[in-house]
Amino acid sequence: MKTSLVPPRTLDVALGERRYPIHIGAGLLHDPALLRSHLAGRQVLIVTNEAVAPLYLEMLKQALGDDLEVRELILPDGEQTKTLATVSRIWDALLEAGFNRRCTLIALGGGVIGDMTGYAAACYQRGVAFIQVPTTLLAQIDSSVGGKTGVNHPLGKNMIGAFWQPRAVIVDTDTLATLSERELSAGLAEVIKYGLIGDLPFLAWLEEHMAGLRGLDSELLIEAILRSCRIKADIVAEDETEQGVRALLNLGHTFGHAIEAHQGYGNWLHGEAVGTGMYLAALLSQRLNWLAQVEIERVGAVLTAAGLPLNTPADMDAAAFLEHMRRDKKNLDARIRLVLLRGLGDACLYDETPPALLEQFLQECPKK
Repeated sequence: MKTSLVPPRTLDVALGERRYPIHIGAGLLHDPALLRSHLAGRQVLIVTNEAVAPLYLEMLKQALGDDLEVRELILPDGEQTKTLATVSRIWDALLEAGFNRRCTLIALGGGVIGDMTGYAAACYQRGVAFIQVPTTLLAQIDSSVGGKTGVNHPLGKNMIGAFWQPRAVIVDTDTLATLSERELSAGLAEVIKYGLIGDLPFLAWLEEHMAGLRGLDSELLIEAILRSCRIKADIVAEDETEQGVRALLNLGHTFGHAIEAHQGYGNWLHGEAVGTGMYLAALLSQRLNWLAQVEIERVGAVLTAAGLPLNTPADMDAAAFLEHMRRDKKNLDARIRLVLLRGLGDACLYDETPPALLEQFLQECPKK
């Protein structure tokens, strides 16, 4: 990974009294003052998993110092662990340690750890502090920002949860050096999403620099993370609980969540499913005469350059997609609402796709 000479960057999620910073830079896990400045009190529970703990747990504990009451909980890895039963283990650890309302939970890991730790914090003694320390690109630019927390249910992804904002998000880009190529590509899907929904210059920048991003150029990664987080922070500040514009952040997610649920959580990475979902959203937008073929080719090219799949699973027909899509949280009055593209950089929430057209589209969409 190319060493960064770029100083750390900070931007705020503007939520009034609950505003909080996102710190982005290389080596931030070695900064004790930064970490300690966001603690609510002396009691700290670090929640991580079996994949991340050997890499960064001791580093984080050393940065916190030895004058705090620091406990740790190491959970199994994988999307399939994102359940209420696993969150109960976090509550068990807090109660067994006798932690009070001034404790702080630190989520050290990817989106699964962040979502579960945030939900545990939202519920423990009716709400305690937590800090996001995301170690995957997907978590750094998406799930750690905005306060969405929760778990999966066998009938739907992220159907149980709460909005609960962290006290801070600390993004150490050095952690990306230990990601697999597949995990890095999964994160790039959400980065591409920000360009597609509302920032055409950013999409062009990504097209130009995708090889460098996949090569872990630290300066490019910091820039991509900063621009992604700025877009999301602005949207969250405008619509914290997803009553309006925040739903646009779900481009590709309705299709993607259906793939994840049907294939079994963890068999497709979230970003892989979202990448395919965004391509399907572009194709359906073309069916509605909103996108030209040259724009479809551009969407496919940038996703492919990021190492993401375009085709849906061979065993998913229209009925399989619709079974899961009908449970999507965005739906109202039994109408399937999709985030589609009126143009590149111009997303909209749309619930007027004729059912027959949608079913035919899903039956004909590209398969592996």
